[in-house]
Amino acid sequence: MTDNQDSLIIPDDVIKDKIYLLRGQKVMLDKDLAVLYGVKSIRLREQVKRNEDRFPDRFMFRLTEDEVHLMV
Repeated sequence: MTDNQDSLIIPDDVIKDKIYLLRGQKVMLDKDLAVLYGVKSIRLREQVKRNEDRFPDRFMFRLTEDEVHLMV
């Protein structure tokens, strides 16, 4: 592995800390995915919307207000 590849590896515990159980599903928040990919959340959501055919229907959903408060 080159030094560049080593810098791309994200430790398992960092990712595990970003996985939540919500509605009986393991999910990651868009803000956390955006950080992992080095993009803004809004750009991540835009790309999913623009490429809906590449993602399963249940790939993304909006949190309710109550769910948002639980995440804080």
